Amino acid sequence: MRILDGLQPEAILPDLKSQTKEEVIAELSAPVAQLAKIEPATLVRVLLERERLGSTGIGGGIGIPHGKLANLDRLMIGFGLSRKGVDFESLDGAPTRLFFLLITPENATGLHLKLLARISRILKNEPFKERLLQAAERKQIYAIIKEEDEDF
Repeated sequence: MRILDGLQPEAILPDLKSQTKEEVIAELSAPVAQLAKIEPATLVRVLLERERLGSTGIGGGIGIPHGKLANLDRLMIGFGLSRKGVDFESLDGAPTRLFFLLITPENATGLHLKLLARISRILKNEPFKERLLQAAERKQIYAIIKEEDEDF
């Protein structure tokens, strides 16, 4: 399973405007919800419920808000880049700039865990992270992720 199996270019936000964790989750959720044909508020609620269990800001400037949703027929991934960084209550306390949103069908626990692990692994690659941070537009971000997704 590759990241691009769930990431569509329309779900890539190259310049997040949000300044809080809740705003980031809402902003990232909007295009993903539209593509999945679900209510954005439903997706936001699921992601915030997961955040209450513990922050998905894993440190190193990375956040991976994720959750499972009933009535979803396939996995969906979104990506967002915050130029300024956001306090996402990360483990290291540093601002979060790179966000991968992951939502999977409720009964797809194995898939959910595999994708979380894959995203976490590729984000340990510092040159990849740096290229994402320098990217200016959606097509460029998609190409960077595609290249890394195929090589990994």
